Amino acid sequence: MHEWRRQVQTIVDAIDESIANRDDEALALRALAERLGYSEFHTTRKFKEVSGMPLRDYLRTRRLAFALKEVRDGDKALLDIALDHGFSSHEAFTRAFKGAFGTTPSAYRKDPRPVVLRTKITAFDRYVLGMGEIGMEKTDDGIEQYLITVPAHRFLHVRNCESNGYWDFWQKQAAIPGQDRDTVCGLLDSVKGKLDDEGGPEANAGGGQVMAYVSDPEGRLCAWGFPRVECHGARLPADWEGEVPPNLQLMDVAAGEYVVFEHGPFDYERQMRTMEDEIEAAMGAFEAADNGWAFDTTPGKVIYLYFDPARFCKYVRPVRKA
Repeated sequence: MHEWRRQVQTIVDAIDESIANRDDEALALRALAERLGYSEFHTTRKFKEVSGMPLRDYLRTRRLAFALKEVRDGDKALLDIALDHGFSSHEAFTRAFKGAFGTTPSAYRKDPRPVVLRTKITAFDRYVLGMGEIGMEKTDDGIEQYLITVPAHRFLHVRNCESNGYWDFWQKQAAIPGQDRDTVCGLLDSVKGKLDDEGGPEANAGGGQVMAYVSDPEGRLCAWGFPRVECHGARLPADWEGEVPPNLQLMDVAAGEYVVFEHGPFDYERQMRTMEDEIEAAMGAFEAADNGWAFDTTPGKVIYLYFDPARFCKYVRPVRKA
């Protein structure tokens, strides 16, 4: 079953790549099945078994997610967007768009409120499946450490003070109505103007979403025993005035000094644990050093975690003069 999950992940990755490249031939079921070397019937059956949804439905909803961002962010004709994403007419696109998001493309372009997009499926992940790391392969890059000033901004997010780590966070969120991973990430994916979105003014991580730890004003202890709460959200400009979905919350984050602990690209399956150990060691050494700075844990301060194995993993932590 694990091998089939890996195969389905291959299809999921190919779908996003093909949609982005406008490669309709590569999106055909025949082409996707040939990529795996199986029949169309076997491929669709296994995709549904692994993902919980039919391949054709997943493909349609991912194309709509890509199309919505084009409607939201540009002025390209709606018919051209429809044809680019496999719809035969403006009418067919409008029906599908309204059925998925409750509004028409033209109405959404005028008033782009948050909607739940179909985010990319993670079909295979060694850590989620309890398989752990392949060996303990040491990384080569080491940790780059530097100070930055982060302007005032807003943080749209969900939070959980009982969780301990990314996957535990989403397992606990799944028990809260409207705060499961698909809903929250789908909503955040639709929000315009995220500071960390690809191509944005402060491009850092794909999709503009980050894990974070907020120093809790109420002093509640997280799973590690510290007065901070684990969060997932998106940074937005300080003057952002968009609609806040009822299942998310918005906080203002003051401008401040931060220290970044950054590791370069790494092999997620082979080097995850060693990369984490290296970053933890670097943060511990900073905390213990007499360098004129100290981590700032006053209420309202936020630690951001950017995770993209193909590019980096980095913690951005607020500091103050010691």
